[in-house]
Amino acid sequence: MTRFFAPLCRVALLAAALFSVSPGPDFAMAAEPQPRALPAGAIKEAAQVGLSEHLGEKIPLDLVFRDETGKPVRLGDLITGPTIILPVYYRCTNVCNYLQGGLASVLPALKLKPGEEYRVLSISFDETETPELATKFKRLYLTAMNAPFPEDGWRFLTGDPADIHRLTDAIGYRFLRKGVEFIHPVATVVVAKDGTIVRYFYSTTFLPKDLTLALLEARQGKVGATIRTVVGYCFSFDPKGKTYVFNLMRVSATVVLLCAGGFLLFLILGGRKRKNPSSGKHTP
Repeated sequence: MTRFFAPLCRVALLAAALFSVSPGPDFAMAAEPQPRALPAGAIKEAAQVGLSEHLGEKIPLDLVFRDETGKPVRLGDLITGPTIILPVYYRCTNVCNYLQGGLASVLPALKLKPGEEYRVLSISFDETETPELATKFKRLYLTAMNAPFPEDGWRFLTGDPADIHRLTDAIGYRFLRKGVEFIHPVATVVVAKDGTIVRYFYSTTFLPKDLTLALLEARQGKVGATIRTVVGYCFSFDPKGKTYVFNLMRVSATVVLLCAGGFLLFLILGGRKRKNPSSGKHTP
């Protein structure tokens, strides 16, 4: 009995040590900005831009976009498994570059196979952008990875206004054109094979464990029940920090209870054996 519970305790404590990492830059505390009055125009624009989470809802998979070669491609033919969607526009000189660059820097660290176990889609919400521009930026970010990455693992799409707005409406993403540029939120969406929205991220930097766990969530039926149960029990999603947090207290308490229960069971079984010893002696 002891030989059974001792390895279990060691594994759980090792997991706790591995995942008890120090807070990353997303958790850095910043001084709270002082409120200031906004012009009426800025207030109106702010009301038109933002993101409303539609967790559990589905995006339309019948939408048609153009791939890097200009070929029409149905969204459902690309979302064949867990998929990371980046709503961007390629000519963005600010956060869209940081968002895609941040993802490019962390994708090589994922243990999942791109193109097979997950896919990334950068989808431009600027209807004037062309497949040629999409190809240019695909080359840029795949080169920035400085690691092998399959062409089919990260697709860069452009589209028509109707399909663009059906997609952005489905994920709750609201943006506003200002001349040749856009005012828009910074967000990443993870969806399952059937288009179900599983997770949102709101930073230009990513942690490998966050993306991995979100992709595992999105894999649905393809992940064994045991893996889903362990992931759900050992980790919880912090909606404020937008990251997965290892439940150290929950796992530690479970280990203590299992070890205590195992020791108690050992004492009970050992006591019964002492009270009822098997003997080959015959009663005279």
